[in-house]
Amino acid sequence: MTWELAIFLGVSVVDMEQIRKGNGANASPTYPPPPPAGLSPVLDRNIQALYERRRREAEAASWQERVADAIGRFTGSMPFVYFHLLVFGFWIGANLGWVPGVRPWDESFVVLAMIASVEAIFLSTFVLIAQNRMAAAADRRADLDLQISLLAEHEITKLAALTSEIALKLGVETDLDRDMQEIKQDIAPDAVLDEIEKRED
Repeated sequence: MTWELAIFLGVSVVDMEQIRKGNGANASPTYPPPPPAGLSPVLDRNIQALYERRRREAEAASWQERVADAIGRFTGSMPFVYFHLLVFGFWIGANLGWVPGVRPWDESFVVLAMIASVEAIFLSTFVLIAQNRMAAAADRRADLDLQISLLAEHEITKLAALTSEIALKLGVETDLDRDMQEIKQDIAPDAVLDEIEKRED
């Protein structure tokens, strides 16, 4: 293998020397494959904690909430659509006289309209219940994200202050000294929210 070909293939000079000298029987110009990707222990622990949290919330739900969730899941599925196609299709076809041997009982479809209206009322209620629970869960997640962000900002601020003190003790001067004074200050969330609301008004 020439040096030009080695450079083209991305082989390092050290590897070329090992190949040329025959450094060991297993000398090879290739690199071992990277280890398989996996979850770090911290990430696996966090996923398990979230799973356990959701399981506890599901177990703590009342029977009314469980019934509402079950109805909401069924009404948002394709079997619910197929059921209505079958029932309403038979109802309409039978009352139009399209089904032999079946006497029409709702030729004006008043009863069908009433049933559909009552069903829509209950379905909308179940949807609102599910949305309220989802909104409450989203609020809790948003609060958690805010607390984590504030904690990370506080820790970064402390690290910036520590880095600034180390640079000052070592006599290191940079162009970021002016910015460091602002970075070392903690952010007040209420002040930020007040400023956002003021600009929105």
